[in-house]
Amino acid sequence: MAQNATIYKVELSVSDMDRHYYETHKLTVAKHPSETDERLMVRMVAFALNAHEHLELTKGLSTDDEPDIWQKSLSGEIDLWVTLGLPTEKVMRQSCSKAAKVIVYPYGGRTAEAWWDKIGNGAGRFDNLQVVRFSEPDTAALARMASRAMKLQVNIQDGEVMVSAEDDTLYMTPLTWKGAA
Repeated sequence: MAQNATIYKVELSVSDMDRHYYETHKLTVAKHPSETDERLMVRMVAFALNAHEHLELTKGLSTDDEPDIWQKSLSGEIDLWVTLGLPTEKVMRQSCSKAAKVIVYPYGGRTAEAWWDKIGNGAGRFDNLQVVRFSEPDTAALARMASRAMKLQVNIQDGEVMVSAEDDTLYMTPLTWKGAA
């Protein structure tokens, strides 16, 4: 018998001084049975880093042909495709052909570094691809912040990210492995 997703209610307040974006998003997030708290929280930070009125969480792990987060134009084109984890070069190629901009957020410490060593050179040919890594200590600290009803405050300034939840505060510096052209 298939296990059901766990529903999380998230109030995500974003103050992005770099993009001059200030908004609170009330999100209902379905956490797939195989999804970890670490991945869930990376998804929330990725949403905050790209927050926009048309940004949406997708079915994510439940489907193979959708990203974790996307933003579509009013006419239905995919403006932004956000993927978490360690996609294959084939998946990145397909994503880059479907969307105007693709951002991959790898995490997982040495596993992510080995993944990038393997595919980094090939990824250079995708002009619309950006790869931004979170450190393993940061994603582990994010995982400890997860709860079924969360109020997250994310402040972004000069590329630095501050995530607050209740009494916990985490300062992160995402590392750009590849910038979009």
